[in-house]
Amino acid sequence: MQGLKADVVTYNQVTDVQILHDKGNLIPADWQSRLPNNSSPFYSTMGFLVRKGNPKNIHDWNDLVRSDVKLIFPNPKTSGNARYTYLAAWGAADKADGGDKAKTEQFMTQFLKNVEVFDTGGRGATTTFAERGLGDVLISFESEVNNIRKQYEAQGFEVVIPKTNILAEFPVAWVDKNVKANGTEKAAKAYLNWLYSPQAQTIITDYYYRVNNPKVMDALKDKFPQTELFRVEDKFGSWPEVMKTHFASGGELDKLLAAGRK
Repeated sequence: MQGLKADVVTYNQVTDVQILHDKGNLIPADWQSRLPNNSSPFYSTMGFLVRKGNPKNIHDWNDLVRSDVKLIFPNPKTSGNARYTYLAAWGAADKADGGDKAKTEQFMTQFLKNVEVFDTGGRGATTTFAERGLGDVLISFESEVNNIRKQYEAQGFEVVIPKTNILAEFPVAWVDKNVKANGTEKAAKAYLNWLYSPQAQTIITDYYYRVNNPKVMDALKDKFPQTELFRVEDKFGSWPEVMKTHFASGGELDKLLAAGRK
């Protein structure tokens, strides 16, 4: 909003693009319908990065609430990927508990209580886990944990993808006001449309992002473990509702953290 006058934007949350319309009038209200898949050419889900040999025997969300397991992920108040982590854990618990909110809240209280360090962002959480040696499990996007595994190859980290998971769409948009001012509208639109081409979709998977092209994904079944994904909107309602209910001051997150301190 106050930085570079970008021609195109890519974010990991719909709300981060929507604000360009709501607060800056930089894009139209229907920006999400201008490109396929809600203007999301690629997506991810949540992954667990565990230490060499998976010593704590971590395989699914229920393993993360054991008393002997310490977690690392950023603060959901300040981090987009942490909000997805929180919502993924809630959604998985909700399914396992058959929609019993009291049981889900009990699960989430222990889940949050097991967090050893709440960093402000993903980079800090990576440093805490990989360089400071804290925690048994680092939770982040599947794309991120795989790239961290490669970055710290000598440590032998392993990636675990839980069975029930969240669809983390990464929306893109051309910024109408800027492309018109910069004379870059044609190039910006061409670039974002190219991201949906088979060539681009294949390149994107090199960085452990999932894509919606079935032919590309069918050829990479061994790279991307099968997981049952749910949409934020289907489980929790719209993103504005999610932010108000769970992450606003006094919301569900604050209540769960307070319960864990008792």
